[in-house]
Amino acid sequence: MIVSRETLSTSLSAGIQELGLAINATQLNQLLDYLALLQKWNKVYNLTAVRDPQQMISQHLLDSLAAVPAFATARKVLDVGAGGGLPGMVLAIARPDVSVAMIDTVHKKTAFLTQVKAELGLSNVSVYTGRVEQLQVSEKFDVITSRAFAELADFVNWSGHLLADGGQFIALKGIDPELEKQNLASGWQVKQVQALRVPQLDAARHLIFIQRS
Repeated sequence: MIVSRETLSTSLSAGIQELGLAINATQLNQLLDYLALLQKWNKVYNLTAVRDPQQMISQHLLDSLAAVPAFATARKVLDVGAGGGLPGMVLAIARPDVSVAMIDTVHKKTAFLTQVKAELGLSNVSVYTGRVEQLQVSEKFDVITSRAFAELADFVNWSGHLLADGGQFIALKGIDPELEKQNLASGWQVKQVQALRVPQLDAARHLIFIQRS
């Protein structure tokens, strides 16, 4: 299905306005360029099950943008199981002042992320291929995030060694995962659950904030 860039731009702009985000024309174009690359690579690499570009606006871009205000104080972020770059790549575009690292075990996905970084000139992005449990970094992250990656307990257990003192996890989830929250290992606690309303998307969305107890 071919939808003009102008139509997609109008739709994305309306959603951004509804979210009240400060996104300038350069960033808007970067988001549209990212979407075009996602569509192009998706034909070969199957990065996302969503094929319709209009649905990609709501289910991917606006879905990730709705979470951006939660990263207001973030400086160094890791997106675990980054896949096609959601929310990491969207966050990196919306917040060029934040350093965003993305990790995935699937090489074709990290190859895509590396290509996006190069084509969009995103100097605040770094990409890792491998298992997050084995990742070692010189400077830990103040926020570790994921979107539809794993159960909360696994997410925290696998990447907890990468979280800086005083840092937090922000997990992007659909429905509020009551059972998952109860299964967190001792030493971790849910500090907050925030419901999100995503423009042009009629679906439950929640952010789960987790910190060391």
